Amino acid sequence: MKQRNKDLTEGDIKKQLFSMAIPMIFGMMGMVIFNLADTYFLGRLGVGELAAISFSFPVIMFINSLSQGVGIGTSSLISRNIMVTDRESVKMMASRALFLGLLIVLIFVIIGQFTIRPLFTVLGASGETFDDVVSYMHIWYFGVPFVVFPMIGNNIVRATGDTFMPGMLMLSSAVINIILDPLLIFGIGPFPHMGIRGAALATVLARGVSFVFIMVILIKREKLFTLALGKVRDVLKTWKQVLYVAGPAALAMLIAPLSIGFITRLLSTYGKEAVAAFGVASRVEMFALMVIGALGSVLIIFIGQNVSKQKFGRIFTALKYARAFSLAWGALVFVLLLIFRHSIASIFTSDAKVIGIAASYFLIVGSSYGFQGLGMLSMASFNGLNKPFSSMVFSMIRLLVLYVPLAWIGSKFFALNGIFWAGFIANIVAGILAFGFLYRSVCKMEGSCLKKQ
Repeated sequence: MKQRNKDLTEGDIKKQLFSMAIPMIFGMMGMVIFNLADTYFLGRLGVGELAAISFSFPVIMFINSLSQGVGIGTSSLISRNIMVTDRESVKMMASRALFLGLLIVLIFVIIGQFTIRPLFTVLGASGETFDDVVSYMHIWYFGVPFVVFPMIGNNIVRATGDTFMPGMLMLSSAVINIILDPLLIFGIGPFPHMGIRGAALATVLARGVSFVFIMVILIKREKLFTLALGKVRDVLKTWKQVLYVAGPAALAMLIAPLSIGFITRLLSTYGKEAVAAFGVASRVEMFALMVIGALGSVLIIFIGQNVSKQKFGRIFTALKYARAFSLAWGALVFVLLLIFRHSIASIFTSDAKVIGIAASYFLIVGSSYGFQGLGMLSMASFNGLNKPFSSMVFSMIRLLVLYVPLAWIGSKFFALNGIFWAGFIANIVAGILAFGFLYRSVCKMEGSCLKKQ
């Protein structure tokens, strides 16, 4: 297996962004399908199970955010060094980052195992739904190490310029989950009928396969993993570099599940149908925005490499392409939701009330996806520029300053739709502000703002 390092500081920018984003689209499609599969099959069991997995969503996002934060910090560090630093030093950086991510997440997993019942009580789960959530999370927590290593490992490989292999590994994991889900949930053939616990076990097994493959890639092909981490002083230095980006990045992403937890709590006052509908809509939203998310992951790498060689003109061009694409993609997605919103919701449930609420979400929030994409691309780009605090600030503006307060106010005056309109306003305002500030930040780094404006 040969290394596939790619120099992104030379060549056709549009072609590079496109060629790198395509594999990531398939990878992210796999991850979204991963979640959609659980939603689809559990929806066949009933609204209770669908609501249960919706309650688990903020907690799962919390753990994933920690892993992704370290992954983003690692990707930013590696991409800014891969072209200008010797391979052995990059190998040490990558290995230390992997162990950092595992250490951080394991601490939270241990805490999580002992706080499952009080946490979901606070989130509003009750009755059989509460029991289902507890059963699901007990198993899911055991598979967290298999989530951490592939997530950070994929970021390391992407930072070298190879997005194909990480994308295919993510897609393969989703395929395995899709195969195992119905077997374990419904007890098909020799497999036991496990219900919602089967969905959790399928997730653990699928992630375990990804763990094995990414470690093979890192050890055999990229030569970017070692158990010899060096002196404690050097390990701490690398951890500090990773955490400089990972800390704000993780915090920015952690704001999302905390905010969604608050939104879920608001929705629970309207019944389990509202919570189930939000779970369906959130997963479809992930699918709709995965293309922009793929482009964002590519921008971190592209910007990181070009910053290392001070090629700001290429960064400006990439941002212009990204802005145009986000707005065009958002418009296309909204048109599709406008036409097929009821049909899309009915894929996951036959409950008319759940379908109606999810369709309302698509109609209101869906019209803002292009601007939400601008915010996503901006936050990724800030991390590539090694300006993680800007990314964190705009995430806080969107969720804590706008979405959560407006959702609370909206629910008081306009019920469910008031919560959805809050998301619409937050996406548009935060997206415009973030991208405008990003463009100005690059101007300042280059030292020619007036010229570029």
